[in-house]
Amino acid sequence: MSKANILIVEDELLVAKDIQNRLTKFGYTVVASASSGSEAIQQATEKHPDVVLMDIRLKGKIDGIEAAHRIYDSLNIPVIYLTANADDSTLERAKKTEPFGYILKPFKEKELKTTIEITLTKHQLEKRLKQSEQWLATVLKSIGDAVITSDAFGVVTFINPVAESLTGWKYEEAYGRDATEIFNITHEVTRQKIDSPVVQVLQKGTTVDISEETLLITKNGTEIPIDDSAAPIRDDKGNITGVVLVFRDITERKQAKEARQKQIEQERLVTQLEKLNQLKDDFLSTVSHELRTPIANMKMAIQMLSVSQNTERSRRYLEILQAECTRETELINDLLDLQRLEIASFPIILTEAIHLNDWLPKVIEPFCNRSEQRQQILQIDIRPNLLPLLSDRASLERVIAELLNNACKYTSANGKIVLSVEQCSQLPENTTSSIDATNIEVSPVIKTIFRIRNQAEIAVEQLPRIFEKFYRVPQSDRWQQGGTGLGLALVQKLVEHLQGTIHVTSNQGWTTFTVTLSSEQQTMHCKS
Repeated sequence: MSKANILIVEDELLVAKDIQNRLTKFGYTVVASASSGSEAIQQATEKHPDVVLMDIRLKGKIDGIEAAHRIYDSLNIPVIYLTANADDSTLERAKKTEPFGYILKPFKEKELKTTIEITLTKHQLEKRLKQSEQWLATVLKSIGDAVITSDAFGVVTFINPVAESLTGWKYEEAYGRDATEIFNITHEVTRQKIDSPVVQVLQKGTTVDISEETLLITKNGTEIPIDDSAAPIRDDKGNITGVVLVFRDITERKQAKEARQKQIEQERLVTQLEKLNQLKDDFLSTVSHELRTPIANMKMAIQMLSVSQNTERSRRYLEILQAECTRETELINDLLDLQRLEIASFPIILTEAIHLNDWLPKVIEPFCNRSEQRQQILQIDIRPNLLPLLSDRASLERVIAELLNNACKYTSANGKIVLSVEQCSQLPENTTSSIDATNIEVSPVIKTIFRIRNQAEIAVEQLPRIFEKFYRVPQSDRWQQGGTGLGLALVQKLVEHLQGTIHVTSNQGWTTFTVTLSSEQQTMHCKS
């Protein structure tokens, strides 16, 4: 440790010169000498020596002990006291400044050299230790996990910024507190408090892992799911000197796990539903075949018996059988149609232009005759020159026929049924006035509105169920009307596949079904 730079602080000139000669003899460099405390501080600041040899008794307001204290605190330069004062009070004051050596005058050259060498070595070790501590503190502050350390008594000695954020405790608040107060955890399922991992490590002397069902209770009472581990800190002799606790917020991990679990459940459910749908489809296909064949045979036999039977009573019974066979056939057909619509994944492709003014009278004609037979008034209100409707002819005919059939069945004699059709136009959605600036013309969307009204009122509480399968309005029983209870359910599904809407209202003695369909014929072209 030769070539070290040394500052001598001695108010007696001859003594200072003697010390300088001895130090030069040992190979050290004396960078300066000072005779007062204030001068010692100034010289230490300017020269920044490796060691300061400090006399305690100095002239002026600042003695050697005060000067040593300031030099070490502000400049981190080790100080060795060279003094003739060995009384207890002086020694106690000197100890508080944490000197690296205390040599009483007169001293031997070997003692001075040994003390200086030990001081230089010790100071280098301390600098390395501080650098290591700073490096470790920087690492712990920079890592993504939360870190809390405690001493051998479970008292917090360090908490990094991530741990501050998760626990809600700042370093200044947490330092010196019991770790169990800062790191408060409970079981997510049982809600029971979990023993502190710090305590467990101190008791067992081994690493402790905590399960994923652990909740951290923050300072303000918030619950955060975490996983963590705690490990003992040991000295070079293997003794436990503290505990390091590392933990992290696993909210996103748990959410991802739950989302994946839901996805698996949904996929399993979809698979089960697909199997059920296939089973239902197979069942309906089989049942419809097995039912249709005997019913067709029964109808044929009934027709043959009707010809051969002459008594009115026999013919009446045969008519009843004929009607029931027809009803069963309608039920089977409706079930199959509804099943096909429910399992269809895509809407019907609307490619057929229907000229409503020519087409509607043909659809309505059977119901005109039927309403006359039942002494009902069927009123038709179709606007002239209706634009063609791009739709599916068979599906739309089924919708109109089912609604008219429903109206005829539940309208009493002398009651009115009104069918009206009108059209209106509007610009497509997301169309802006900026189109005009680009010299582009956009054709409007044509909405066609069908309304079927009949004089029969339905209770308000019954309306939400009107489109349910097999549901029939209770009051309709007084008219003793038959039906499968599937007609309106079929209508709703058909309208949905036609990409339209259907609504029902009932008030003031009237029930109104409104079907709205949009034409997809609009085009975009440049203005001429």
